[in-house]
Amino acid sequence: MHSNDLAALADRTGIRVEFYDPLGTRYGFPTFPYHAAPDGLATVRQLRAAGLRPGGHDPVAQIYWRHRKQRRVAYLYRLDLAAPKRTATEAQRAAIAKALRARRTCRVCGVVQPYYIPRRYGCCLTCHEGNPS
Repeated sequence: MHSNDLAALADRTGIRVEFYDPLGTRYGFPTFPYHAAPDGLATVRQLRAAGLRPGGHDPVAQIYWRHRKQRRVAYLYRLDLAAPKRTATEAQRAAIAKALRARRTCRVCGVVQPYYIPRRYGCCLTCHEGNPS
């Protein structure tokens, strides 16, 4: 596209011309402005919300936008190559539950608390208040 065509596109659609590079000539990768990604592409968060994951495939495009004074980027993946999200096995869920329970168990009194034991104290708040060091 020529600069006149880009200016007309920006006026017509409100797209920020600086970040519109669908051929990848300026940024080396197809680039689109915020809210202007083509159909069939999605970010990792959008894939996750749809119960999908990139499936080991590399991104095919990117979205650029400005946030305050910084440039932000989000990579886009093809929906047709996305794989379903993996679910944890029963053994993995049991291991996670055991680890989380250990984080709530006081090393001093052995009571399982309804909160995670603060690492700075190494014991529950009740034991810490009774034995300040």
